Amino acid sequence: MVTFAVSPEKNHWLKERMKALHINEEDIEEKFIRSLGKGGQKVNKTSSCVYIKHIPTGIEVKCMRERSQSINRFLARRVLIERVERLLGQPSVTDIRREKIRKQKQKLRKRVMAKLKISAEGTHA
Repeated sequence: MVTFAVSPEKNHWLKERMKALHINEEDIEEKFIRSLGKGGQKVNKTSSCVYIKHIPTGIEVKCMRERSQSINRFLARRVLIERVERLLGQPSVTDIRREKIRKQKQKLRKRVMAKLKISAEGTHA
């Protein structure tokens, strides 16, 4: 397994998730492309954009969020993991986070409505 320019914990997490989902490095086709956009000469000289394709599923990911190729390689694999999880019907990390926020908002809404109901009853009495 390749290590990337991120913390050892993140490298370990990526390795474990890929292993759990049966995503092998041999099944990933990887290309490097010159990034576009802001960054001037630095962007035009380096191939920091990462394109990966998971051959068994046909999922393609292109990542050029950071200036570092190594970090973009990590981020592309993370997106690949999320897409494979979605394909398998498993909730991804972002899905779990969204659901948690939705429940918190719902709980807050109930509290606010209860306070409004109590204050409305007090004014009519």
